[in-house]
Amino acid sequence: MARLDEHVVAPARLTLMTTLTAVSEAEFATLRGTLGASDSVLSKHLGALEEVGYLRRHEGVRHGRRTTWISLTPLGRRALRTHVTALRALIDAVD
Repeated sequence: MARLDEHVVAPARLTLMTTLTAVSEAEFATLRGTLGASDSVLSKHLGALEEVGYLRRHEGVRHGRRTTWISLTPLGRRALRTHVTALRALIDAVD
């Protein structure tokens, strides 16, 4: 049976990663708004996920302003898929 991923289990990280599955990359400000998190809280989650290789960041310019773009890595996509499989197994066991 698949196991829950300790790096993904926090609700904010799970939300962050599932949000990124729908796009090739997202701006920091967009993710901050989606999570309703402060810059520092979002940065902490991004750093933890980037450290294990689940996310990638790069800086760019949009509308003349510097911005940070975040995307899931292939490893991150696999980790999320495995985590969701484990969640489904747990849910299916309830009854």
